Amino acid sequence: MIKIEAIIQPSKLNVVKDALIALGIAGMTVTQVHGCGRQKGRVEVHQSTEYEITFVQKLMIEIIVNDAIAGKAINLIQENAKTGKIGDGKIILSKLEDIIRIRTGEKGEAAI
Repeated sequence: MIKIEAIIQPSKLNVVKDALIALGIAGMTVTQVHGCGRQKGRVEVHQSTEYEITFVQKLMIEIIVNDAIAGKAINLIQENAKTGKIGDGKIILSKLEDIIRIRTGEKGEAAI
């Protein structure tokens, strides 16, 4: 099992979500996050005053998938989240040892 964390532009959420649902991935967690990387923030002007925005708003989608569809899920996220501009985000992969569904006690892939 693989945990996929995708940090994406907020404007790309619906297309990424729809692509994952079409693949059969219905369970996901979406969190508002702020960060900086190569983009190094930006400068905004409000009422003639410049403000440096160091941390840029992004969304993080977290999904857990079995190994068989992990590659397809990663490709879908990459294709649908890409704008081709700096700040498109990252995909982080983690191998999972086990998962337990609290309500039923199911373990492993049955708990996904």
